[in-house]
Amino acid sequence: MDSKPDFHMYFFVHLAMDERCVNAWDILRTAIQEIQTHKNNNGLIFDDLYRNTYTIVRYKHGEKLFAGLEEVVTEHLVNKVREDILNSINNNFLHTLVQAWNDHTTAMVLIKDILMYLDKVFLEQGNNHNVYNLGLSIFKVQVINYNVIQDHLRVTLLDMILRERRGEAMDRGSIRNTCQMLKVLGLESRSVYEECFEIPFLMTSEEFYQLESQSLLPECSAIIYIKKVEARIQEEVDRVTHCLDQMTEELIVKVVENEMIYKHMKTIVEMEDSGLVHMLKNGLMEEMGDMFNMFSRVPDGRKTMCDCLSPYLREQGKAIMSEDCKSKNPVELIQGLLDLKTKFDTFLFGSFNNDKIFKQTIAGDFEFFLNLNSRSPEYLSLFIDDKLKKGVKGSAEQELESIFDKSVVLFRFLQEKDVFERYYRQHLARRLLSNRSVSDDPEKSMLLRLKTECGCQFTSKLEGMFRDMCVSVTTMDEFRQHIQSTSTSLSGVDLTVRVLTTGFWPVQLATPRCNIHSSPRHAFEVFRMFYLAKHSGRRLTLQHHMGSADLNAIFYGVVKKEDGSDVDVGGAQVTGNNTRKHILQVSTFHMTILMLFNNRDKWTFEEIQQESDIPERELVRALQSLACGKQSQRVLIKEPRSKDVDKDHEFIVNDQFASKLHRVKILTVASKHGETDVELRETRHKVDDDRKHEIEAAIVRIMKSRKKMHHNVLVAEVTQQLKGRFQPSPVFIKTRIEGLIEREYMERTPEDLRVYNYVL
Repeated sequence: MDSKPDFHMYFFVHLAMDERCVNAWDILRTAIQEIQTHKNNNGLIFDDLYRNTYTIVRYKHGEKLFAGLEEVVTEHLVNKVREDILNSINNNFLHTLVQAWNDHTTAMVLIKDILMYLDKVFLEQGNNHNVYNLGLSIFKVQVINYNVIQDHLRVTLLDMILRERRGEAMDRGSIRNTCQMLKVLGLESRSVYEECFEIPFLMTSEEFYQLESQSLLPECSAIIYIKKVEARIQEEVDRVTHCLDQMTEELIVKVVENEMIYKHMKTIVEMEDSGLVHMLKNGLMEEMGDMFNMFSRVPDGRKTMCDCLSPYLREQGKAIMSEDCKSKNPVELIQGLLDLKTKFDTFLFGSFNNDKIFKQTIAGDFEFFLNLNSRSPEYLSLFIDDKLKKGVKGSAEQELESIFDKSVVLFRFLQEKDVFERYYRQHLARRLLSNRSVSDDPEKSMLLRLKTECGCQFTSKLEGMFRDMCVSVTTMDEFRQHIQSTSTSLSGVDLTVRVLTTGFWPVQLATPRCNIHSSPRHAFEVFRMFYLAKHSGRRLTLQHHMGSADLNAIFYGVVKKEDGSDVDVGGAQVTGNNTRKHILQVSTFHMTILMLFNNRDKWTFEEIQQESDIPERELVRALQSLACGKQSQRVLIKEPRSKDVDKDHEFIVNDQFASKLHRVKILTVASKHGETDVELRETRHKVDDDRKHEIEAAIVRIMKSRKKMHHNVLVAEVTQQLKGRFQPSPVFIKTRIEGLIEREYMERTPEDLRVYNYVL
């Protein structure tokens, strides 16, 4: 045995290896040192080296060979590689480190090849590293984990990234190669990469973006700030893509989002002259979309935007729906709401990606301010009524369908749908009876939408009204045939009767009195006899307030302007002596009043009331329409000339009446602006009466199925059942419960007075 004082040889001697194994180790050690020094295997004979490895492992000295390899690699890394890296700390550090790493991995690949048998036979039997991984572990311990190198590596990488963030050009290749080295050194984990780079990288990034957000917010608008944040996020994603581990992307992006968006959300959206309200006012859809996309990245981001959007939307809606808007035209008011809804729907789909939170917020806000005004159901019905009447300009079928869809959206927001139903019935009745609907198709289209929303019970009466109209057409055809066949005289009246089913139409049980002229009264009596002869057991009652008439009117006075020139009488039929003929389209009350002037030239209010028997309120409205309405509709003259009507006021025919139209429609005063305060109170009283019955019916249905219930549970279930039509108050429900107890539909339990039993 060679007696040279070599450390490794000394190690093998004391392990009592035979001479063949010692010689084999000498050859392998020399080859390993040669590979580490020159980074190649030139001059080495692979078969011989493999055979020497085979010999050592075969003689059961694989463990000693592995330990010897560790000693040789460690010695090289400590004495040569680490010293070279330390000497380059202030000059080309990363390049030297990466080069040393590349040389080391190249050497370990060659060493692994010559020690292949050791990997294959010996290391498979235990839990040791393989030869290549042993080399990586030693490099990590002796080089990367060395305090000076580790600290300087971290500082160098973070400084390069910081300078790149500030706009300087950096050698991304060095950063990429270094991070790749750290990932490989972790073997199958990210521990080395995380400890040496990722954790401190995220910490310093947090500090950097915290300072940057604080400096940008005071000097940037919301739009510019969001653009800068987007740019920063893209920079970080780009850096990760080219230099870092891909798993770092999610972590660094979260840091940017948290420091630049999440911590300042309220400040950004509420920026004056640039925040969300500014964008909404100016319709900046692209900018709102950018804000939405950015805020969608962080927790509660969209909610923060909605919290800013909601007060602005409610302010806009309350301005339209405020209670002091009585002077507004209901059609214009609802159109303003629809325009506002269209505007925010455009924002919802164009900027907010039809997001559920935004959708719910907008819907909730519309429901809030739509129901602030107690007349919203009436106004919405008037709006639909206006669109369904004849003569609406530019209302093509497709446009009407779009209007109906938007109207139904507002209808969904109404809490008092039963009030809407009552008004819709009234307005539908006027359209059908005055034949002013555009056509049956739009009417039925709107009816179908309401049926889809609320069910068939909601529209059953409305559908019954259409059936009555169809039946009435058939009935009138039969009546005319009867008149012709019997040669019955109707005193010159062309009579059309609509037979209305009491339960379907908004008829008044206490029909307003009206002493109509003998001619139309006679014609109606003829029809009554004909109808009752065919339908025994029925009763017909005239609904004067729902009727209409076409009167042939002749005006004799000479019509002159103030300057003495003739007035253009347009479509009026003019005969000799400037006599003008018009057809006046009037209500039954108007007809009754006007026909009185065939007997006398002048009548006082009190005289007209006594003669016609029309209720005072209806008579005042009718006379105001005839004498105080538009100039083109004033067929009567009132003295004194004021809008108020008193008992001693006098009325005469306006002989100078002139109109460009042959057919002149006399509109009822205030019909376009909804009900008067008195009518409104009456309607509300009727609605409350209907609600009493609906609440009681719901209570009985629930108690009949449950038999026994606590008061609070019963109130909750009744509210749930009726919320589709209206929102009953707990006090109102309690009152109806008391009424049912008095009528012995239910009773209180002796042991608990707040628990009810259903009485069978």
